[in-house]
Amino acid sequence: MKAVIVTELGGPEVLQVQDVEKPEINQDEVLVKTEAVSVNFADIKARQGAFHGVKGAGFIPGMECFGTVERVGEGVTGIKVGQRVAAFTTGGSYAEYAKANENVTYPVPDGVDAETAAASLMVGVTAYNVLRNTARIQKGETVLIHAAAGGIGTTACQLAKKFGAKKVIGTVSSLEKAEAAKHAGADKVINYKEEDFVQQTLDETEGKGADVILDTIAGENFNKSLECLAPFGRAVIFGHANDDSAPGTVKTNMLHASCRSVLGYSTGTCIKERPEALEEAAHEIFRMLKDNELDVYVSQTYSLDQAAEAHAHIESRKSKGKMLLKI
Repeated sequence: MKAVIVTELGGPEVLQVQDVEKPEINQDEVLVKTEAVSVNFADIKARQGAFHGVKGAGFIPGMECFGTVERVGEGVTGIKVGQRVAAFTTGGSYAEYAKANENVTYPVPDGVDAETAAASLMVGVTAYNVLRNTARIQKGETVLIHAAAGGIGTTACQLAKKFGAKKVIGTVSSLEKAEAAKHAGADKVINYKEEDFVQQTLDETEGKGADVILDTIAGENFNKSLECLAPFGRAVIFGHANDDSAPGTVKTNMLHASCRSVLGYSTGTCIKERPEALEEAAHEIFRMLKDNELDVYVSQTYSLDQAAEAHAHIESRKSKGKMLLKI
């Protein structure tokens, strides 16, 4: 089969299409003939050697796929050959075939097209879990979403409203991205390159701050976010997409007296350690898509041999919504 290989850690140019053997599956795994694959920022971090668990080159990138089940292991009981599925893969997904454990493979309802299914699993599960199960969003709260024009951001804007948020504030880096965030349901969009998002958030909340802050950027962005986190507020950190992959810092005296919390979340860690924590979110996301209650925006699609172009576009910070590789 054809697959994209990270030939060495580095820039997009290290992604090369090569002929490799089809994956062998264990008794609790399924083999999926892929149709479309989502390109995530985590794939870029992995290619650079900056994602947890990456120790060197010579691997197939990608964490998820959509396709048709070609083979199932002897111990698989809930997934059948020929079924349309989305899955969190084991051993990469930028390939004509990918394997996944049964417990992170989810049936895709009829009526949800291939592109939507491929684009929705990671961003949908992540946005659902950080809002509902980590931040425990309450009706009437204000939510601040950083990178609001991206795949997770546009999905989180919609879900925050669905879960009862009174106001959704999004931060973006350009006028074009501001339109994408507004289309996804953000009530107020702040261009952080031209405006102080801390002051703008305080102004929008009459000085109180945001009850929930979703941050995939970390670094200085996280430090500033704490300045506009409301009493009893929850800041959820689930990425470090700043240029230097720098962590943010927090002093405990900024938390206890105000009853504020800083919470961490990783879909990747849940896949490895607590896959059952993803099941509700996956099923709910695909139900919403089937019932037209959620719109996952796919901005561009590339072929497998254009993976380097897809990565370069995301790294340019000009991308909006989701980008896919069509197999």
